[in-house]
Parts: sequence; C-alpha cells; structure tokens
Amino acid sequence: MNHQPHSIDPALQGRRRRLQRGVTLIEVMVALLLFSAGLLGLVSLQARATQYSIGAEDSNRAALLANEIAATMWTQRSVVVDEDVLAAWDARVADAAGGGLPNGEGTVAVTGAVATVTVTWRPVGALGDAGHRYQTQVVIP
Repeated sequence: MNHQPHSIDPALQGRRRRLQRGVTLIEVMVALLLFSAGLLGLVSLQARATQYSIGAEDSNRAALLANEIAATMWTQRSVVVDEDVLAAWDARVADAAGGGLPNGEGTVAVTGAVATVTVTWRPVGALGDAGHRYQTQVVIP
C-alpha cells in the first residue's frame, strides 16, 4: 500500500491565504476598538468616583464648620454670637485652601432661642446654580 499525503491545489491555497489576511486585520481592529471602549469606560468611572468623593468630603467639611459655630454658641450658652466671631467663622468657611469650602459662605439667623446655621458652597467647575447647602439648628435652653 502506497500512502501519499493529500495534496491541496496551490491556487486554492493562495486564495485562502489572501482571504485570511483580511480577516486577521479586521479581527485586530475589532479587538482594538473593544479595548479602547473598555478603557474609556474605566477612565469615566474613575472620574465619577473622584467627583463623588470630593462631594462627600465637602459635605463633611460643611457639617464640621457648622458644628464649630454651634460649639461656640454652646460654650457661650447663647445663640447670639459676637459679630467678630461670626466674621472670623465666615472667613474660615470661605477659605477653601485653609479648610473651608469652594465659594463657601456661612450665615447664622437667630429667632428667639433658635439659631439656624447655614453653610452654602459651589464646587469648582460646577455649571450654573449647582450649589450645595448644609443647614442645622441650634437651641440653647
């Protein structure tokens, strides 16, 4: 018995190679497109996570600043605070580099024995009126 390997027509082999080259290029381009889309999604996710983290930090800082003036009221046992103390506190609220908030402003409104402390701020780069507000009330019996 004489076994010879199967031979394939050389012209057919040439056509298959040419077709295969085009398919490989398309496969590489599709893989790059999918990889790029995934990478852009990850960058977007990271940017959004950073934005939420900064927002939470600003909210926490607003609560701490409001607590600071409330502690002053409790120490003095009065919701009425000296104007100089309020001005210094408002300056700290507005000083973003020194522990305050971006575009921050603090106000204290007193009605009877109740003081309403409001801290407002607008994050850097926020469009329009995308401001935030933290408000609390202090009652000194």
